[in-house]
Amino acid sequence: MYYVYILKSIKDNTHYIGFTNNLINRLKLHNKKKVLSTKLKTPYKIVYYEAYASRDEAKLREHNLKLRAQALNALKRRIKKSLEA
Repeated sequence: MYYVYILKSIKDNTHYIGFTNNLINRLKLHNKKKVLSTKLKTPYKIVYYEAYASRDEAKLREHNLKLRAQALNALKRRIKKSLEA
């Protein structure tokens, strides 16, 4: 399984979108400051994830969420309460 996930920084309430095949381990790496793009805003918590059978599908979804504002805004509207938690 592959996962597209949204993390929320507890430090400043910003969000990060990524994909992985090991969600728990990836969160640990983020929080141990082992991921360059997120290390300044630790700690993080997972506020949303989606599971995919293939790596290609997960990577495409992550790409769409990061680069297509319309896709991200639609998701944010759907999971508004999770993002606020």
